[in-house]
Amino acid sequence: MKAEIFTFCDFAQESGGKLTIIGTFDTIVSKNFPCIHPQLSVVIRLRFDIWEFANHTFRIETRDLNGELNMETISGNVDVKGVGNATAVSHLVFSISNLQFKSSGVVNFVLYMDDKELTSIPLYIRRG
Repeated sequence: MKAEIFTFCDFAQESGGKLTIIGTFDTIVSKNFPCIHPQLSVVIRLRFDIWEFANHTFRIETRDLNGELNMETISGNVDVKGVGNATAVSHLVFSISNLQFKSSGVVNFVLYMDDKELTSIPLYIRRG
């Protein structure tokens, strides 16, 4: 399995197997800290080979550079079924409201599949 898309955005939805992503970004700018970001979406598109068609667990952890968790872990299952192709995709879309940041820095969103780290992306928090 591999992550084809792992991004932050202003809005996302999955409908009928199609993924819509609007306003991707990797940086939040705030004049004051602590700050609260009112709304963002995390979008993941996973591709599975035919031998990986099964039920898989996932979790997303967020850690700052000190190793501290920044928000509650997101976890669940994805049941991958083929439709006659050699690969299949699954979309995970999460909306997060009122995400609080104590200070500027970076928060890493780490994706684990079946308890193994698959990939990660940084969210930069800047003063501006």
